[in-house]
Amino acid sequence: MKFSLAVLSVAATASAFTAFNAPSRSIGASRVATSGVFAPVAVRNVETQLAAKQTPHGGSLVDLILKSDEEKEAAVAACTKELQLSPRQLCDVELIMNGGFSPLTGFMDQSTYESVVENVALPDGLIFGLPVVFDTDDEDLQPGDKVLLKDGDRNIATIEFTDKFLPNKAVECKKCYGTSEIEHPGSLMVATERGKYYMGGKITGLDLPVRDFPCKTPAEVRETLPDDVDVVAFQCRNPVHRAHYELFTRALDDPLVGENGIVLVHPTCGPTQADDIPGVVRYKTYEVLKEETHNDRTRWEYLPYSMHMAGPREAIQHMMIRKNFGCTHFIIGRDMAGSKSSVTGEDYYGAYDAQEFATEKGPELGVMPVPSLNLVYTDEEGYVTADEAKEKGLSEKKLSGTKFRQMLRGGEDIPEWFAFKSVVQVLRENA
Repeated sequence: MKFSLAVLSVAATASAFTAFNAPSRSIGASRVATSGVFAPVAVRNVETQLAAKQTPHGGSLVDLILKSDEEKEAAVAACTKELQLSPRQLCDVELIMNGGFSPLTGFMDQSTYESVVENVALPDGLIFGLPVVFDTDDEDLQPGDKVLLKDGDRNIATIEFTDKFLPNKAVECKKCYGTSEIEHPGSLMVATERGKYYMGGKITGLDLPVRDFPCKTPAEVRETLPDDVDVVAFQCRNPVHRAHYELFTRALDDPLVGENGIVLVHPTCGPTQADDIPGVVRYKTYEVLKEETHNDRTRWEYLPYSMHMAGPREAIQHMMIRKNFGCTHFIIGRDMAGSKSSVTGEDYYGAYDAQEFATEKGPELGVMPVPSLNLVYTDEEGYVTADEAKEKGLSEKKLSGTKFRQMLRGGEDIPEWFAFKSVVQVLRENA
């Protein structure tokens, strides 16, 4: 039997719950951050100081990180409470304060949250894929509180809470994930990991987290990108195998991509589905592959983002984030950010739902989706498109993910047409 979040979260059905304070101005509701309303913001001048061809989402790249020790000490001294961030919250705080979530300058308040859930847009109409919320079960936290946010002993940011509300989680999941069934990993996360309340709040950045994998800020990545060619982003959350590599290198030949374009391989290394390979291990596979396949037209960076497995809505979120990192194009794979029911094994999204939604929203977002090629391996000609293999009557070779994992665990030789030796070695060493 399938259980709905509506059953699990009966108390969270009043979407207009505002008993804690009067409505506050929406975080991110203005496309140009105003320091009098938001947390301290250093907005870079797009035309004179920002590298890369692409304009940040909303027009300006947000940078909330204080630069001097004196400023940081004063911000910490103003706090009256401390909180430890969960792994997902830590990713969100980092992307808020480094500008990955531009134009946001804090966690969404109720009106902003509801606008994104219902309309895939901020209150001013600027497209935004998924809500970014601070969740808590703490009854004592109240609007007006200034809280120090920590990762272990490390000070990460401060937050000044602006409101507190009971979200309608069933509606959130239905709108964002297409279902409120807890067999969906995103719905399960909302129901079982997130706290009862959501709180809006203005973020002031202190220090970036220390991670096993380096995560450059959008500004730092932009400084490494050429400012006169297209930059094609490739998102992944799993190790890159041969077909993936062929896919993102051949994307540069797509007629949608201008001459001399480059690929930014930008894997997410934060929390994903429970059965995914850990982020640190994924990072190790990317590093060895980067060395093995060195190519001046391929760049590698890492993103501290927690996956929702939200299919079409998450495709928009990823495109928006990569826009802030300087990308003009984004490769949309089959069943991108897709998920299956943990009970029936059925897909929640169609194979091309994300591609179609990205194509629809791409012009509004200002990022060109590049549909991924459906590549297959053949004995005669190596990797070709499935259509070409069919037309020529070529012999296809297939290896399922399940079979690959079985061979990996069993110590069997993995065919090199399927996976890179260096990647296989890392996976075996970290099994």
